[in-house]
Amino acid sequence: MKLYIYHLHQDDPKKCTAIKLYKFKLVRLVKNPKLIPKFAIVLNPYANEILIPLDKKLIEDNGLIAIDCSWNKIHEAFKKHFKGINKRLPFLLAANPVNYGKLGKLSSAEALASALYIVNYKKEAEKILSLFKWGETFLTLNKNPLEDYSKAKCEEEILKLEKEYFGEISLTNNI
Repeated sequence: MKLYIYHLHQDDPKKCTAIKLYKFKLVRLVKNPKLIPKFAIVLNPYANEILIPLDKKLIEDNGLIAIDCSWNKIHEAFKKHFKGINKRLPFLLAANPVNYGKLGKLSSAEALASALYIVNYKKEAEKILSLFKWGETFLTLNKNPLEDYSKAKCEEEILKLEKEYFGEISLTNNI
């Protein structure tokens, strides 16, 4: 499976989860957005479509990409359209030290692991998170939503689950 990160170099390299994943050879870094694979799933918090378990085949065939940028510059980073199939993750709580407990403010490692978990690559998700002291906390915090999201058959089910777990919240208002 091909995991990519388009790295924008906006964060402290010592805290950057993308760089750590790259050092452990779990992801490939993409330095030019034109090199994003055409049919890869791009994790985009502003996308209209939601990642669902049925996206597994697309990820297997074309890869999964996270855009690594600072949450303080998120609007700038996502003003441009990224090549690929843009999908947002269902709502989850961050466990990383910078955004602990904040809805949707996931690190690149949390985002990739969440996507993998949802499409039932749970061991791969756990491997990514095992590199971080807070990785197990992320799985514990989001245990029930992740399990339920991984069983959903369609976007409507995910939307219903989001409401059950997190109420009526708009992620774009939260970012």
